[in-house]
Amino acid sequence: MESIENIGIIGSGLIGRSWAMIFASAGYKVTIYDIEEKLVNSALEEIKTQLLKLESDKTLRGKLSAAEQIQLIDGCNHLKTIVQKSSFLQECIPERINLKKDLYKQIDQVIGDKTIISTSTSTFLPSLLSEDLTHRNNFIVSHPVNPPYFVPLVEIVPAPWTESWVAEATRDLMQKVGQAPIVLKKEVPGFALNRVQYAILNECFNLIEDGLVSVEDIDKVMTEGLGMRYAFLGPLETAHLNAEGFKNYTERYAESMYAVSKTFKPIPKITGPVAENIDQQLVKLTPVDKLPARRIWRDESLVKLSQLKRNN
Repeated sequence: MESIENIGIIGSGLIGRSWAMIFASAGYKVTIYDIEEKLVNSALEEIKTQLLKLESDKTLRGKLSAAEQIQLIDGCNHLKTIVQKSSFLQECIPERINLKKDLYKQIDQVIGDKTIISTSTSTFLPSLLSEDLTHRNNFIVSHPVNPPYFVPLVEIVPAPWTESWVAEATRDLMQKVGQAPIVLKKEVPGFALNRVQYAILNECFNLIEDGLVSVEDIDKVMTEGLGMRYAFLGPLETAHLNAEGFKNYTERYAESMYAVSKTFKPIPKITGPVAENIDQQLVKLTPVDKLPARRIWRDESLVKLSQLKRNN
């Protein structure tokens, strides 16, 4: 397995900029690409501003100073150049299948045999994205959680033909830059995070549709209940600790869990009047014009939580 040195970020939006900052924090040379020079320059300025602010707030990742990290990141608007100079490509363009496939077709013509093509997609299976590529064995999903700089989970998902060294090298890279990678054994729609997230959202929707709880209160179930412990323990270890081990937990609660689960309604489609009602309640709690400020609060809270977890 060859070592990864130069990182290429394709797409200069929020996720691309976050990836560039993450890789630079660990000392990697990073080139960020977009189709227009002005987009690249804008991204570099935004990255510089963010890194300096993070340093000022004492929340900068890594051992390098903001100035040192800024020096590690440059820009490019020539696709062939960034592909040929990078040993790892992280694609972050919009979630449009035709856009992605057209991009991969161009990459495929100039990429080296040992360069990894990684996509940030949260929507598409890697087999769908890479099925027509000559270098499809080098293709993998590295799906981050938004915002990636503050939430470390990365879902690594191989296509059926992805070579094992690609998954191993990608996982190793993510660990080196301070992310928390998981590797799925094979691809599945929604990967792992969204499958769990959708199960939660579906039951929240059903409880609200049945008039059993308000939007504010069902969110409180997470923020003041499950989320408090899930920030440090997963649901399986939580069950393990809530009894004398997981086996004992199932002996105590398997029947009641099954009985409750049988009362679940069919999977809902989260649209229509109930979705509108949820939206109205959420807008009352956080008006749309207050969303940017609320996102900043979210990110600052995630920084504090990540610091607490690192020191725990």
